[in-house]
Amino acid sequence: MTNNAKHWGTAGALSLMMLAGAAQADSLRVGALMPMTGDLQAYGESSRNGAQLALDEINAAGGVFGAPVELQLADTQTEPQSGVDAAQRLVSVHNVSAIVGALSSGVTIPVASSVTSVEGVPQISNASTSPVMTGLDDNDFLFRTTPSDAYQGVALAAVAVEKGVDSVAMLYINNDYGEGLADAFENAFNAAGGSVVGRSGYEPGQASYRGELNQVSDGSAPLLLIGYPENGQTIIRQALEGGFFTDFLFTDGMKSPQIVENLGAEFLNGSFGTAAEARDDTDAAAHFQTAYEAAYGEVPPVPYIDTAYDAVYSIALAAVAAGSNDPVAIRDHLRAINDPAGEVVGPGQFAEAVALLEAGTPINYEGASGSVNFDENGDVGGTFAHWEIQNGEYVTVRVFEPSL
Repeated sequence: MTNNAKHWGTAGALSLMMLAGAAQADSLRVGALMPMTGDLQAYGESSRNGAQLALDEINAAGGVFGAPVELQLADTQTEPQSGVDAAQRLVSVHNVSAIVGALSSGVTIPVASSVTSVEGVPQISNASTSPVMTGLDDNDFLFRTTPSDAYQGVALAAVAVEKGVDSVAMLYINNDYGEGLADAFENAFNAAGGSVVGRSGYEPGQASYRGELNQVSDGSAPLLLIGYPENGQTIIRQALEGGFFTDFLFTDGMKSPQIVENLGAEFLNGSFGTAAEARDDTDAAAHFQTAYEAAYGEVPPVPYIDTAYDAVYSIALAAVAAGSNDPVAIRDHLRAINDPAGEVVGPGQFAEAVALLEAGTPINYEGASGSVNFDENGDVGGTFAHWEIQNGEYVTVRVFEPSL
């Protein structure tokens, strides 16, 4: 993988922009590969809103090459084959220049392997966290705006130890996300002196998970559940009804108000977990919060909204930097618009960023979700929230950056 040149002369940049003005008759089309149905439906609409908010701001600032950016939504149904089919339609029928999504690693990875890396279209997942993605053979077309679970496993292990938890049982969804996060947590937890008393993967869509619950329960350790809201609710309900578990730890995929609403706060108060979350004391985060509330109301307590927003901004800025809507050209400039030595621009500053690029000045887009400096694998670092369910509400206890 190569990091393309990040600096270009003023004359060269102006030539690119003049060519772009003549060549870009069509609008920049961005695909949004979202789970509007299925196990991750609880996150689909909010992620779509984050992407749409960025697009609306970009278009209000003049769009890309003077034309409005278009968002093409496709439902993954939180299923690998459905996601692959949806991605292929986005590329072949809608002619998108880049894709935001998918959310689940179990969908993102097959999409990257069989569609985007083959068709040569950059894909930026706002939520897929599997460590497998780091080393995936994707021809440098797969990026993400959320940190790897190699970090979340460490973060959750640290929180568990701080909370006095010395042993856990684990159930994890049997896909790249679930297994990768389970491994990362177990390694970090063991290193900190904790122990995993039972561990099992589970298949989504089953009517009963009592066998898996019985297999991992030792009668005292809490359950660490790594999964998604739809099946996760079934597992928690059966854990409570069968007396297998009364205490729970969760990861990012289970941070949904839907779970508390459907199961009852009295059963979940005191549960805690982790999820990628930006610090809220930056101008970028403040702008995002204000803009989202103005467009959609209160920001819901689910992750990966700001990361969808940043993915769209990154794609649009990369197109401007490239002077082209060509997918490969956009891919080749995704790192350039996150140049640590460049002029810092943030959410709501698209017009200013375009002016800098037209003047030949490198930029560093600092996003609503934090730094979006893609490394050679398309990964980013980031911070995590330790959150708890208190009086039926999700409360952020602290935001911190774990170290591997």
